[in-house]
Amino acid sequence: MNRELVLLRTFSLAMAGGMVLLASVAFKNNGNHHFEEINAERINIVEADGTVKMIITNVDKFPNGDTKINDRPTNADRKKRSGMIFFNEDGIECGGFIYDGALTENGHSAGLSLTFDQYDGDQVMQLLTTDAKQGDRRRVSSSLVFMDRPEHESQQKTMEIMAEVQALRKTDPAAARAKMQEYQEQGLAGGAPRVMLGKSGSQNNGLFLFDDQGMPRAMFYVDQANQAKLDFYDENGEVLFSFPPVEESK
Repeated sequence: MNRELVLLRTFSLAMAGGMVLLASVAFKNNGNHHFEEINAERINIVEADGTVKMIITNVDKFPNGDTKINDRPTNADRKKRSGMIFFNEDGIECGGFIYDGALTENGHSAGLSLTFDQYDGDQVMQLLTTDAKQGDRRRVSSSLVFMDRPEHESQQKTMEIMAEVQALRKTDPAAARAKMQEYQEQGLAGGAPRVMLGKSGSQNNGLFLFDDQGMPRAMFYVDQANQAKLDFYDENGEVLFSFPPVEESK
């Protein structure tokens, strides 16, 4: 009886091991599998060497805080959102797609953003829409924006600069502004929007041009009264010329 039990156990273990081996070989030899439906909280798309190239994630699994991707720190203060994050061949974040939307106490707040980054820097192109409702008032803004970024910007240095400036701001706001100005002059921080196409926060639809300090310089748009307008501004944001000319009140 004991001998038969030993033989039976040996046979069972051998069969189980054979099935595991067969399944492993089958999946290894055929890398293309069909699934009708998959539920996942997060999916990491990786290269053969393990480099993460894209992350598809829900809100809870969104990487921030102390999380590292490709041995690089992520933005510690970034809000968790569902969406996708892109990484280049060097494993550096280079853009992403995020979205959210929820009811608030007196309305709702929603947004969507698709961005592409300068190499080892922040975004130089953004498709952005925001939808905020408070009581009976609703404001929707949608635009395609192109931006300039600092020449010597890097993601790691930017995180260090922002942490330093934020700490200074708590005790000495003037010193914080001076320090930020210093980094901007060195080409390590800053950046500004240069071109925006779409609906602005003032609900004008058109083309909006900015100088290298982010100040508006020219606007060609249709306003809320469906009037087409062309405005030019100086470096201080004062109107230089408008067409059609603004009629002076008598």
